[in-house]
Amino acid sequence: MHDFAEDLPGKSTEIEEVAEQASAVFAELDDARRELAAMKKLL
Repeated sequence: MHDFAEDLPGKSTEIEEVAEQASAVFAELDDARRELAAMKKLL
């Protein structure tokens, strides 16, 4: 995504920031899913 954003004019930095935020949110979601799966195994 970084390389793609470099070639765009104007709001490319905003696009890159949103992409980084989205990536962080999906990483948190993945961690939460793993934690939930681990909790379900304890039941």
